[in-house]
Amino acid sequence: MNAKFLATAASSLALLAALATSALAAPKEGGRANVVIQPEPPGLMVGILQNAPTQMVAGNIYEGLLRYDEKLEPHPQLATSWEISPDGLTYTFKLHPDVKWHDGKPFTSADVLFSVDFVKQTNPRTRASLAHVDSVTAPDDLTVVFKLKDTFGPFIRVFETGTLPMIPKHIYEGTDYKTNPANNTPIGTGPFKFAEWVKGSHIRLVKNPDYYEKGKPHLDEIYWHVIPDASARAVAFETGKVDILPGGSVENFDVGRLAKTKNACITDKGWEFLAPQAWLWFNHRSGPTADVRFRKAVSYAIDRKFAHEALWNGMGRVSTGPFADSTSFRDEKVLTDYSYDPAKAKALLKEMGYKGEVIRFPPMPYGETWMRWAEAIKQNLEDVGIKVELIATDVPGWNKKMGDWDFDISTTYLYQYGDPALGVSRAYVSTNIAKGSPFNNVGGYVNPKVDELFAKGATAFPDTERQKAYSEVQKIISDDAVYAWLLDLKFPTLTHCNVKNLITTGTGVNDGFKDAWIE
Repeated sequence: MNAKFLATAASSLALLAALATSALAAPKEGGRANVVIQPEPPGLMVGILQNAPTQMVAGNIYEGLLRYDEKLEPHPQLATSWEISPDGLTYTFKLHPDVKWHDGKPFTSADVLFSVDFVKQTNPRTRASLAHVDSVTAPDDLTVVFKLKDTFGPFIRVFETGTLPMIPKHIYEGTDYKTNPANNTPIGTGPFKFAEWVKGSHIRLVKNPDYYEKGKPHLDEIYWHVIPDASARAVAFETGKVDILPGGSVENFDVGRLAKTKNACITDKGWEFLAPQAWLWFNHRSGPTADVRFRKAVSYAIDRKFAHEALWNGMGRVSTGPFADSTSFRDEKVLTDYSYDPAKAKALLKEMGYKGEVIRFPPMPYGETWMRWAEAIKQNLEDVGIKVELIATDVPGWNKKMGDWDFDISTTYLYQYGDPALGVSRAYVSTNIAKGSPFNNVGGYVNPKVDELFAKGATAFPDTERQKAYSEVQKIISDDAVYAWLLDLKFPTLTHCNVKNLITTGTGVNDGFKDAWIE
């Protein structure tokens, strides 16, 4: 099956999906979607910030060249079609001809070239994927050609909004990207335009009347409510103040109860492309966490099953290694078993001569469930004799601590994007150690063999050769206890049942509002 056929098939599937939707019910035009955003994002410039709340809101302002379904197959977005050369080294995209930025300027191939250079400087995860690109050229205003240095099978999956968002060249060229005033009033090409942000209260997006997909969006606006108190978020849904609770916006212990309330619908769809995995960072640079015996002790000391059942209501899956369950090339057979075993943890601490040094633990501040989890981990560690200091932060403060490597351990979750070359390697390869980001190799793990194997796995052909490289790298990482892998997460989305057609892709709410309506 050739690449051109695949692109055509993707377009056909998108059309069929649209026809199927229209056959079920005619969309109702107008109205406002009231949505909880938790926590409040640190900013909305998705080209710079990768926090989950940022992607959730900004994914409806900015766009990528492609969208992806729940099977991770590509579909048109700003690109109407694409062709991959038989040798897998040239990707040619044809752009939609009628796209305008929210300020009325035309979107062209020059913006694509600029966006590639932009994210190389601001997004370590995307930079790792773009390292396989030899050149990006624009033969005309509506054509972009990527030429690769080597075959890179997952390259077709790097074009979603959270990975390679399109950035307006006319606004950012020649400026300091991180301090550009436009970061506070984002301008994209998406179905909704930024209207206002009252910090601590709400973010309001309004319908883009010039959106190039005719007939969309259906909603007049999206009103993202910032509600810091967990119980108040649940009450807002029960009373009808909000219609939509995206995954992670209420505490897990409220999910089951809310799902049983009148006019409530629930789904765990919309996370297939993202594949979030939670783990405990270790700072490998100094102190006890630089000792593999200490890291193994921590891994044995954590009761993951308790967290899975008591804190996450059985949602998701206990992680056993660095590749999430839905990520390609996962190999359970090579992994070290770090099942809960306090006795092993104590023996390792004794062997290494742990002297009671205090371990600094700033937990990821994403709500009460995460804080309870941090407290449970602290108790697990103290039960085996490890002294832990919990350090409270807000989201910007946590971002800074992680980016400045100012921690010993910390909870986090990262998206894996279905392929180890896209979402896994970034946390382990030494080339991705850089201050300023909480979503790269924050731990500072350095292993030349791991670098070599991830590089080989990304470009090997066929998939059997990729599997060999990835199986070997999983064994090394697991033996090194690089991090303490916790859970492969699933975040259910709760809506009132009159919210229709919200989850239409493998990234769910992050780009779903252009298709949604409220009856």
